[in-house]
Amino acid sequence: MAYTLEITDIEEVTHDVRKFTFEKPDGFEFEPGQATEVAIDKDGWRDEKRPFTFTSLTDDDFLQFVIKIYPDHDGVTEQLGKLEEGDSLIIDDAWGTIQYDGEGIFIAGGAGVTPFIAIFRDLYEKGKIGNNKLIFSNKTEKDIILKEEFEEMLGDQFIPVITDEEPSGDHIFLDGFIDKDFLESQIDDFDQPFYVCGPQPFNEAIMDYLKELGAEPDALVFEE
Repeated sequence: MAYTLEITDIEEVTHDVRKFTFEKPDGFEFEPGQATEVAIDKDGWRDEKRPFTFTSLTDDDFLQFVIKIYPDHDGVTEQLGKLEEGDSLIIDDAWGTIQYDGEGIFIAGGAGVTPFIAIFRDLYEKGKIGNNKLIFSNKTEKDIILKEEFEEMLGDQFIPVITDEEPSGDHIFLDGFIDKDFLESQIDDFDQPFYVCGPQPFNEAIMDYLKELGAEPDALVFEE
């Protein structure tokens, strides 16, 4: 089923990421981590659907996305960057393969962290963060989405990794990418769930490393 919903608020999260808040239809349901197909309610764009993850919680009276804008791409994310409050989005019912399956290690690359936002917010609200850990890889410090919120929710269990510049503070610098040796240095138990989301090459590499280190394929949760 398709829903046309008015945007009520747009907020900058980082230099190229925006938070879109919009109306929630009566009875609309989703699980933390799920996504939907989204189109822009403007001529020429209504049939251009792209998947985005809900970052609001299921009991909120609004819906929300956190979306990376690509102004140099001639496509949907460029157009999203031009939207204003009062414009509308078209969304479908919720779907998605990333759902919480118990305490584990979350590994995200860039905007791939978005399916984890609602999961962590939900756990934090319920006092159930437990031993969950987030390893979050970005090119630069300014690219880190919701850094302060992750620090608040996870404390020392939030591990920001910077790959393209020498960072300041407590960030870990890796020259290039997360590799097998790094994962082995950060994780002491590979017999637990792993949640992986990022660009496809990132996902494939991380999944291969985890399997080599002893993680069970059935315990690997990732967006297909």
